[in-house]
Amino acid sequence: MYGTVARVIVKQGMEQQLINLMSTSEAESVPGFIQTIVYSLEGRPNECLVAVVFDSKESYVANAASPEQNVRFHEMRALLETDPVWDDGEIIHRTT
Repeated sequence: MYGTVARVIVKQGMEQQLINLMSTSEAESVPGFIQTIVYSLEGRPNECLVAVVFDSKESYVANAASPEQNVRFHEMRALLETDPVWDDGEIIHRTT
């Protein structure tokens, strides 16, 4: 498995829109997509961590390069104060 973790700062009042956008993306049946988790960070208003899991690096890279993901990214970016800070990597442990 492979994925990314992003630190994002959500514009005031836009947290629910971010969650709605993530839910819509999940419903689009992106090949290889497994899960998205959004953490609201305690004591840091409007700051979240977003973790996304794919079945393989190949699926993740194909999604990242797709025009559809580019559209989803720009929709997400409109809800954020700054660009996300991304860290991609192989998932070496996951408990279901």
